[in-house]
Amino acid sequence: MALIVQKYGGTSVGTVDRIQEVARRVAKTAKLGHSVVVVVSAMGKTTDGLVKLAKEISANPNRREMDMLLSTGEQVSIALLSMALQELGQPAISLTGAQVGIVTEAAHTRARILRIDPNRLESQLNSGKVVVVAGFQGIADAGELEITTLGRGGSDTSAVALAAALRADKCEIYTDVPGILTTDPRLVPEAQLMDEITCDEMLELASLGAKVLHPR
Repeated sequence: MALIVQKYGGTSVGTVDRIQEVARRVAKTAKLGHSVVVVVSAMGKTTDGLVKLAKEISANPNRREMDMLLSTGEQVSIALLSMALQELGQPAISLTGAQVGIVTEAAHTRARILRIDPNRLESQLNSGKVVVVAGFQGIADAGELEITTLGRGGSDTSAVALAAALRADKCEIYTDVPGILTTDPRLVPEAQLMDEITCDEMLELASLGAKVLHPR
């Protein structure tokens, strides 16, 4: 069977009901015999709320402390989703970016992934568990165990990088729009769904600011 990486954004895990719905979808995939890694973002507007709190404390928050703060949002999501999977009888474990071996530059709030050590992930998958991973974060390659974040939208990057490191058969990115459209449907209701798009075209859209996929 296949090794599948699934990524769910903040809207998809924005409430308890939605987390439970995601858990049912993930459990269904696992019950088909697939190995599943799930990458999730922080719930709903959690990250915006954390940024607002920081701005109330400081007009120019320290970047290291912002990473410490913002990385907590995904930890809530992964723990709740793992619990929801376990309630369905599906073995699961939640792991932070650091715990799954996502090693990054030491550039706080905008780090790039340097490498991923997939050993722990593979061990958990081989034991029959769904692995729920915190997107958007990693640990700096500096020997000091510094938490880093990848910048807004970085959970997409986490999912694709993990899929590459694991040589996954599929990387599925779930979002709150029906597919790739000609423009943002939240801003232009008349946006048209595209039947297909090449990799180069998708990269160009992302580089021009399309939010459906992170440019990295």
